[in-house]
Amino acid sequence: PGQQLEVSEQARQRPVLGGEMVYIPDDSDFSSFRDQCESLEGWHSQYNKGGVMVWSQTPGESRTVQKIKLRIACKDVPAATLYDVLHDTHYRKKWDSNVIETYDIGRLTANADVGYYAWKCPSPLKNRDFVTLRSWLPLGNDYMIINYSVKHPKYPPRKDFVRAVSLQTGYLVKANGPHGCTLYYLTQVDPRGSLPKWVVNKMSQFVAPKAMKKIYKAGLKYLEWKQKHEPGFKPWVYPEQNTLPSISLAELSLQHADSLENIDESGLAEDRTHISDDEA
Repeated sequence: PGQQLEVSEQARQRPVLGGEMVYIPDDSDFSSFRDQCESLEGWHSQYNKGGVMVWSQTPGESRTVQKIKLRIACKDVPAATLYDVLHDTHYRKKWDSNVIETYDIGRLTANADVGYYAWKCPSPLKNRDFVTLRSWLPLGNDYMIINYSVKHPKYPPRKDFVRAVSLQTGYLVKANGPHGCTLYYLTQVDPRGSLPKWVVNKMSQFVAPKAMKKIYKAGLKYLEWKQKHEPGFKPWVYPEQNTLPSISLAELSLQHADSLENIDESGLAEDRTHISDDEA
């Protein structure tokens, strides 16, 4: 049941996520993502305050990049509303203080697209950007959005950003009755650089929990905002509204981390003179 994914024969014969081909995630990928969100096995608790929980998974021999998982209960925000918030790029600019620039590049299928996201890093680090293939799946009252990094010939790395790599990032929104939900966020990102310990700690203890609370707050205010901003326009729910140019998988290739610049920022001290309003 649920939305049927458009998956070609060629895509069905592909390796699992992390293989060598660009493909559109299928039911098994969403199922695996959901299991990772809900499972506690192999995860270490890093933070548990104010309704937000953070876990990390130490890299194994085959992985060098840490996975982080967060969970927050969102009272008074229906699952469908939070799902809209996560999709709505126009609204994101209002609540996501880390976003520098974000836009959709093109549409692959009714439930998959390619997009660009540039992200503000704590000063004095260089800012990061991503080009990702994103796919989404509503399943009854629950919703999932997952992405991973790809290369698009028209969107090469830029001089003013470090191109980072999302190995796997996504959201699971689980309904808690008709009026509330629980949000899971799981991410495994290679920042392309040796980060100082203070950044890694700050991400799990401060930046990530704060980001989850911001999404929750954004959910509380979304319906009022959306009523004034094209209330009927939700191309992620109504694919016929999607005006993005169509792109094919053949235009994309996997973004291998080792082909990108790798910078060493591990010696940088925290710049306390640039504390933003959000951190004060």
